[in-house]
Amino acid sequence: MDNLLLILFLTAAASFFSTLILYLRSSSPSSSRSRRRSFTSQSHSHGLGQLPLGTLGWPIVGESLEFISCALTDRPESFMDKRRCMYGKVFKSHIFGTPTIVSTDAEVSKFVLQSDAKAFVPFYPKSLTELMGKSSILLINGGLQRRIHGLIGSFFKSADLKAQITRDMEKYIHKSMENWMQDQPIYIQDESKNIAFQVLVKALINLDPGEQMEILKKQFQEFISGLMSLPINIPGSQLYRSLQAKKKMARLIQEIIQSKRDGGMSNMNVPKDVIDVLMMNNASDQPLTDDLIADNMIDMMIPGEDSVPVLMTLAVKYLSDYPAALQQLTDENIKLKELKAQLGEPLSWSDYLSLPFTQNVITETLRMGNIIIGVMRKAMRDIEIKGYLIPKGWCFFAYFRSVHLDESNYEWPYQFNPWRWQDNKDISNSSFTPFGGGQRLCPGLDLARLEASIFLHHLVTQFR
Repeated sequence: MDNLLLILFLTAAASFFSTLILYLRSSSPSSSRSRRRSFTSQSHSHGLGQLPLGTLGWPIVGESLEFISCALTDRPESFMDKRRCMYGKVFKSHIFGTPTIVSTDAEVSKFVLQSDAKAFVPFYPKSLTELMGKSSILLINGGLQRRIHGLIGSFFKSADLKAQITRDMEKYIHKSMENWMQDQPIYIQDESKNIAFQVLVKALINLDPGEQMEILKKQFQEFISGLMSLPINIPGSQLYRSLQAKKKMARLIQEIIQSKRDGGMSNMNVPKDVIDVLMMNNASDQPLTDDLIADNMIDMMIPGEDSVPVLMTLAVKYLSDYPAALQQLTDENIKLKELKAQLGEPLSWSDYLSLPFTQNVITETLRMGNIIIGVMRKAMRDIEIKGYLIPKGWCFFAYFRSVHLDESNYEWPYQFNPWRWQDNKDISNSSFTPFGGGQRLCPGLDLARLEASIFLHHLVTQFR
């Protein structure tokens, strides 16, 4: 569930400047100097190894201003690449208001992502953690996190849910495309957001389009606005409004939970949504409260607003820029459509996922688009990896984008080339991590591919 890292980058500026304001109010020049000294002198008090090379930048500000300015360009990885050339693939910096070890080394990042909560825990800006709450799957650790993640991951991989997702995607896509008028601009990201959000909400809480869906969508938009806000929770602030919106969504979901309970969950054999999965596997020794279930359903709606729609939109953009790729993908999908028509059969989820070049296009879009740009963790103790020291309390930033665009990993990395993935090239290696990794690997990765496959199929077989 590291999908939030895309939004984390959008919150960087807001969270940094709010941190700066707080520091300026509470710190004197002398305390700032002593704080800076404490950052730079820690390596001398450890026997494990040495801090990576790098600089912590200016007092208080660190290197955040340059990081943010680079993040707003078409080459956000330039901040990392400059320092990688100077200091190596692992280096120290000071961003997000905290001293940070940045990794553009695939092996180092893999080690951290596969570590347990005794070594590393998630790290997010203050406004985001307050909105998520202590019971969010993004923040909890240990057995409870593994249990919830495992239940949701197994359900998302089930054939029953994939069949449902396929039916829902097709239905909502047809409904959306019926309104696409000739000679009128179509905003792909807006359309894909609307489709993906409805599909995901149906999978999470079994809610169909209608009045309740519109209310939920409106409250969700208010909620998600708080992820890019200052961490100030007072009446009138964006964070306050977002927390109020989350409470309203939580009440709606709790009403759905109660109605399921009143309807008799004991008679259900096959879960219809994620709520069913969690309620049917609610162990008495470690019960999942209604509040916990509701909060996590809200958090898991975020991919339907950002990750999946961005994947669909970028795929269309790259295909538009590379006609040869578009032609091969179109031919492949038209061939499948004609074959199924001859057989008199509807397309199944396995049909969509069986299209090799379409999957290569999605894989290459994930590599170039970097929908999850990176993952942040906090070290719970001193850790040494490949001779690098990560001190306790420091942030660790695994920056996937630099790995995916590293010419030592991929030839001509800035060129969209779906053919690089043919011949069954391994996409599970440590140099390709579009969905994160380790115990917090995104459980919806298969569904994201399925939804993108269905969207592209109907787009290229119905429109030029």
